[in-house]
Amino acid sequence: MKKNVKKVENKGIDSTELIMALDELEKERGIKKDYVIESIETALVTAYKRNFDVTSDNVKITLNRETGETHVYEEPEIPEDAQMLLEDAKKIDPRYNEGDVVEKELMPKNFGRIAAQTAKQVIVQRIREASREVIFSEFNEKKGEIVSGIVQKVDKNIVVLDLGKIEGIMPIKEQIPTEHYYVNQKLRACVANVEKGAKGSTQIIVSRANNDFLRKLFELEIPEIYEGLIEIKSISRDPGKRCKVAVYSPNENIINELSGEKIDVIEWNEDPSTYIAEALLPAKVMAVDIKDEERFAQVIVPDDQLSLAIGKAGQNARLAAKLTNWKIDIKSESQFREMIQELQANGEEKEEAESEEVADDVASVDETNVEEANEIENTENVETSEENKDEE
Repeated sequence: MKKNVKKVENKGIDSTELIMALDELEKERGIKKDYVIESIETALVTAYKRNFDVTSDNVKITLNRETGETHVYEEPEIPEDAQMLLEDAKKIDPRYNEGDVVEKELMPKNFGRIAAQTAKQVIVQRIREASREVIFSEFNEKKGEIVSGIVQKVDKNIVVLDLGKIEGIMPIKEQIPTEHYYVNQKLRACVANVEKGAKGSTQIIVSRANNDFLRKLFELEIPEIYEGLIEIKSISRDPGKRCKVAVYSPNENIINELSGEKIDVIEWNEDPSTYIAEALLPAKVMAVDIKDEERFAQVIVPDDQLSLAIGKAGQNARLAAKLTNWKIDIKSESQFREMIQELQANGEEKEEAESEEVADDVASVDETNVEEANEIENTENVETSEENKDEE
């Protein structure tokens, strides 16, 4: 079937700026120029039919990829035995025959303005779609990674984070129960899930409670884990309270060099009480009483933790004392209570003894005073007798 086109000049849309804009979009945002042009052509056909009451499907609109010129064509097919239509077609181009599709270019009034508006709407829409797709792809690749954001809203069940290009939602199940969030707070969280919502919008679910968040924190803060020298095998976590991390290193040079010596890694803390409690791990510590001047620490542990705190042959307590450079005395809870009772009992006995001593002293003083009084009285009696003799 032969297809002939009769060209008629129709400037349509301001083409130069349009093509430049499409080239710029493709360069900066990765939105394909041909994809946008095809979308504009489809939208223009719909706009043409709506504005000019055309019901026929034989309408085609083309936008030149190089110049941006817009052309509107009507494409009626010449049926067999349609002598009238064939004659009209041959007036356009003598080469038309039966069965050919005639492209008759139209020049609708004011269509240039309509085309410009339609093109603008299509471009804006495609930019939005492309931006959504870019954001979706970007965060979909970040699943399991840590992102930083600022708290924008705190509701009863959700926290909304500003992640820059988009907001992230942290549901209550992804929050750490012991944490309290507030507006403008800076937070780090893990991208837990990326979903496409209504109208193609992207929804980001972030978490501070899942295992991936803890795993990535270790990778960020410990270079050996990031570099693969140490591998995290498993994580068990009660968010905000406690977690256990199983690690493995294919490089056993250190352990082999130390003949299987066990290595405990603890967190240093400037607070002596906390530091000493950490040094005595894995034993649980109830309380640490510090005497700074003597660098002495009285440690109280549960009864069932005493042997663990002291260690085999006192190893755990000895190493903790050397590590912290503090004298450490460890007592079980029951031992500590007995010590307090003994001190209280000794204190009462001492008070009784002191009371008896004071009573003895008072009695002694009273006896002395009586003797002195008698001596004074005898002396006075003697002196009186002598005076009476003299008078006689």
